[in-house]
Amino acid sequence: MHTTISPFSLARLKEKQPHGRTKFGWQGTSPEFGDIRVVYPAGRDMTNVLVSEVRGGLIPTSTFETRGAHTEVASMPTLNRSTLRVGDALVRMHRNRWAATHRGRSLHMTCLGDSYRLTAIDRRTYELFRQPDSDDPGATVRVRQSGVGSGRKVTVRATGRVLPGDVSLATVFSGVDRSVLTRRGAVRAGLSRIFGFWAESHS
Repeated sequence: MHTTISPFSLARLKEKQPHGRTKFGWQGTSPEFGDIRVVYPAGRDMTNVLVSEVRGGLIPTSTFETRGAHTEVASMPTLNRSTLRVGDALVRMHRNRWAATHRGRSLHMTCLGDSYRLTAIDRRTYELFRQPDSDDPGATVRVRQSGVGSGRKVTVRATGRVLPGDVSLATVFSGVDRSVLTRRGAVRAGLSRIFGFWAESHS
């Protein structure tokens, strides 16, 4: 089902747990797709594993999972050593780590025959573009984070007629560390991991 959607916002979510890590994320309502909730880390706590999950009434559930020792010093899943699923479908992902431009560093994905490109616009904004084909002109979903502290939110806007899977795929990345999609962000992420490992080893 393709549909034109109205812009909607997801408010900051923070849930302290009796045991384990505090849950973060975003929650709100799309007029067309109902309640949407992004949570990270989702599921039960596991060593060397971080998961973000988005679910809602009329969108398929998506999960983004990262495995590796680096997850012990990360606050959310990263694009390194990751697995993405939309519903029961595994999403193939690849990117050029050495590209100089934001467009060149985009994350390219294939899901159920559709091709997607996730591109950083700036540190707080990204776009998911579903490539057109012979039967469909494609669609673009832009997600932007704004505000500070507990007033933070993400705003979702789309052009074209989107699929429920487009919305699920776009919003799950609001719970993923996308910094490596820019050259400057990749440098910051590398330095942060180095410092994190050093602090962990000296604690």
